[in-house]
Amino acid sequence: MRALVWLLRALVFFTLFAFALNNQQDAVVRWFFGVEWHAPMVIVVLVAFGAGCAVGVLAMVPGWWRHRRVARRVESEGGGSPGPMPAPLGAAAGTADHPPRDGL
Repeated sequence: MRALVWLLRALVFFTLFAFALNNQQDAVVRWFFGVEWHAPMVIVVLVAFGAGCAVGVLAMVPGWWRHRRVARRVESEGGGSPGPMPAPLGAAAGTADHPPRDGL
């Protein structure tokens, strides 16, 4: 399994490397008021990807803070973990692995 994971990583790396080698021509990014940025295409794509990741992480921060606040409140009220997780439906009857059959 580890060899398969490393093979997949190598495939992704060499695919991105080939993409970078094939896109070395200059790209022009035109901003407002006539401002232009000249850079190789692969740099433009990398910056756009990084900016998208940053926006995604920033969008998730309020949720993280909310969950962290709730976890702190539960810890301070109960003095520890919130308790055991409830069993999934059907687990008590031993049918969690096998869904019920209708009509049989």
